[in-house]
Amino acid sequence: MNLKMLPGAVLLAFSATVYGQTDTLSPEDSLDNERLSRMISLTEVVIRSDLNVPKFIDLVKKDTTFYKAFRSLHLLGYSAWNDIRIRDKKGKVKASLQSKIRQNREKGCRTMDVLDETTTGNFYDDDRNYNYYTAELYAGLFFTRGKICGENNTVKGIELGPRGQSGIEKHKQQLKMLFFNPGKRIPGIPFIGDKIDIFDPDRAQYYDFLIDLGEYEGQSCYIFSIKTKTNLSGSEKNSIVIDSMITWFNAKTMEVMARNYDMSYHAGVYDFDVHMEVQLTRFGKYLVPKTIRYIGTWDVIFKKRERGLFTATLFDFKEED
Repeated sequence: MNLKMLPGAVLLAFSATVYGQTDTLSPEDSLDNERLSRMISLTEVVIRSDLNVPKFIDLVKKDTTFYKAFRSLHLLGYSAWNDIRIRDKKGKVKASLQSKIRQNREKGCRTMDVLDETTTGNFYDDDRNYNYYTAELYAGLFFTRGKICGENNTVKGIELGPRGQSGIEKHKQQLKMLFFNPGKRIPGIPFIGDKIDIFDPDRAQYYDFLIDLGEYEGQSCYIFSIKTKTNLSGSEKNSIVIDSMITWFNAKTMEVMARNYDMSYHAGVYDFDVHMEVQLTRFGKYLVPKTIRYIGTWDVIFKKRERGLFTATLFDFKEED
């Protein structure tokens, strides 16, 4: 993977692993889940709920529901406010975009209309290409060019991975793996691919795991927290990339309600530090994102440090007539 591609993979590395598939476990998986379950702390209220912790871990590791929520966006019309800002080293905004778009879904295809847009600084070059990688990746994931047809939100049988891909397509697959499967090793990302695997029992020793019961926006939920231990040595800190991941699950349906994600790494040729938040909502039969927030900084050798933040607010969902 080209180092230029790395920040994009990092940019949206905020997550996924929840409730989902219930495939038959291999003996090795069963042993790993049992070992992990002994490393997880439970609050008193969760202990009284008699939660099956090994099964919980397996469902978390195999989840596809978060991925499905984002794929469902391709089947709906919706409006979105987009706010992208690039800051200088003093924290001042040097380039930005604020826009409102409308995605249309008609006859099995989706298109996008830009209803309003304001930019500042050198957000675009003279040919209206993006001058900043944060903006380029945001646009690639949330903006639609032309007409796209024949999509669905099926996730069963789909394997995320860069096998057989090259260039930007390979990068997109690596990005999806980081985005939706942070518990798995990702091939082709220099220095950090095997450090993403937080559910590997050997790497899990660097984390504190906690399952709690609480509320999120008035709904009862399970709260699954993964945070690095506070007493790690320097070499141990260099062995991890994910700093924390907190997920809220609806206690009745086990759907993801929200997820916060922090990730950082410092190497000789690059470093990054990012924070992501995603809030989901229910629209009819669909679970979809409603708010996505990102703030982060990254630096790659031979490129200037980029400090970016964005907020995407999705609303006014509509099914195709």
